[in-house]
Amino acid sequence: MTRTYWAAGTAVLLALLFAAAATVTAASDGDGEGSGPSGRAPGLHSPDAGFARDMAVHHQQAVEMSFIVRDRTKDEPVRGLAYDIANTQANQRGMLLGWLDLWGLPKVVADEPPMSWMGSADQHGGHAGHDAGGHGTGGHGTSGQDTAGHDMGGAAAKPGALMAGMATKEELAQLGAAEGRDAEVLYLQLMTDHHKGGVAMAQGCAAQCKTPAERDLARGMVEAQQSELTLMADMLKQRGAAPRG
Repeated sequence: MTRTYWAAGTAVLLALLFAAAATVTAASDGDGEGSGPSGRAPGLHSPDAGFARDMAVHHQQAVEMSFIVRDRTKDEPVRGLAYDIANTQANQRGMLLGWLDLWGLPKVVADEPPMSWMGSADQHGGHAGHDAGGHGTGGHGTSGQDTAGHDMGGAAAKPGALMAGMATKEELAQLGAAEGRDAEVLYLQLMTDHHKGGVAMAQGCAAQCKTPAERDLARGMVEAQQSELTLMADMLKQRGAAPRG
């Protein structure tokens, strides 16, 4: 394995260790509800809640893609990377959903477009003034056609994708049908796009979220995923490929 791979592996381990500590910290904040500095739980449409909901969905696809590629190649570096990503992001996803439970907030909000929390307050429309909101598919519904291709807080989702960096259903199907080097290259390219979108989202939370443990987790995500982006660029180069434009 290359030195870059070991560096990324270290970043993943640190992210996992931090994630466990962050859960305990958030649970003990304020009145034990994972609240922010004021002792109050974040509001329904706050950046804290929006990031937790959206990143949980974003992470779930990364886990899915990682499990797919582990069945499509015997290449140990790619399988090892996929294993690390799946474990790290599944762990972090559990934390994010756990915080929503601690805050007494739903995990999906039907009238909330994905990543709308990354915009300014006036972009939330009427959301800023109320805390009610039904959760159906959470704005994370079905195909994401209401937001795909639009700029959300500076991070754009491509047509057919729910959020920035996420793969489309067609791309997931292509990954599931590919084998060997083709599967490795497509996975690395899709995950590179996925990480770039995830980094933009995490940077948004680091700047806007009020819950200290969540901000710290977001910063840890940025560092770990940027390290993995370097690793994946090297792995693509080794396979005669490159990240997609």
